[in-house]
Amino acid sequence: MAKVPYTKPALSYTDQLQRLKDRNLTIENDSKAIHLLEKISYYRLSGYWYPMLKIPKSNHIFKENSNLKNAFKLYCFDRELRKLISGELEKIEVAVRARMIYTLSHTHGPFWFDDSTLFQNNWTFNKTNARFTKDFSDSDEEFIKNFKLNYSENLPPSWMMLEITSFGSLSIVFKNLKASREKRFIANSFGVNETTFQSWLHSMVYIRNVCAHHGRLWNRNMSITPSIPTSPINPFLNITTLPNHDVTQPPIDLNNRTYYILSMIIYLLNPINPNHTFKEKLFDLLKKYPMIDVKAMGFPEGWENENIWKWKNIVISQKWYNILSKKIIKKFNKLHS
Repeated sequence: MAKVPYTKPALSYTDQLQRLKDRNLTIENDSKAIHLLEKISYYRLSGYWYPMLKIPKSNHIFKENSNLKNAFKLYCFDRELRKLISGELEKIEVAVRARMIYTLSHTHGPFWFDDSTLFQNNWTFNKTNARFTKDFSDSDEEFIKNFKLNYSENLPPSWMMLEITSFGSLSIVFKNLKASREKRFIANSFGVNETTFQSWLHSMVYIRNVCAHHGRLWNRNMSITPSIPTSPINPFLNITTLPNHDVTQPPIDLNNRTYYILSMIIYLLNPINPNHTFKEKLFDLLKKYPMIDVKAMGFPEGWENENIWKWKNIVISQKWYNILSKKIIKKFNKLHS
């Protein structure tokens, strides 16, 4: 279809309000509605009243009994969901940093991230280290200032360097590592293999960025999808697909839906802190907003029977530890003695 110039004019708050009324959206209080349009914006709120539109949605006519108050409640739920998820992603990110720093530093030395022989792709390695150099140069952390004053190396050891670089860079570093016992150890300690772990890291960086930029999350179709593990070490999901409305087509994978992201976060939190309260916080949030349709978040029929959602705490399997080589186990035991 040929492109055309964009000719829609900017509307005043009063005109925006009238447009919503003309399209059959119930406005209970005009002054409060103007306040929301002013402080949040028509366009941002439109993502939350979109489910209220009649089919075809391109006509922009609201279903009967649709009101702005419910759209705002959806907005508030999504805002609180992003805040909750952001806090849990921070815990996972910190744990991943700690595991990578400890494992690789004790095996390959403090400056392992600067050793090109440990990485698969030299172009990616050089690009990442250029990012590290900039992060080091720009940092105003006291421990970085102290390192610059006292040491001759161009970059600090990994336990400093990885504390000032982004989650995105951390994800790229892990993905670019050559296959090794150490890479398997890092991934297995979170209950998955290396391929799944690097996919999940990439997805978490994407989700963290959606949250940081205040994007709509609750019913989002993720453009970067985490892989579905074929043989997870710990209990995960038995249901990973949704029925297709077109019965002639295969089922639809769930891994681009919020439900799958929430399940992935629970799975990764379990070995970090088996007593975490993420599920309880999420259930409290859903109770606070009873109008939320969890099916729109990708929750399938029978989700409440999944072990990862049903159990308050799970016993973390030690299978991952058994698959490591005797050499690295011996090295770690020696370090802990």
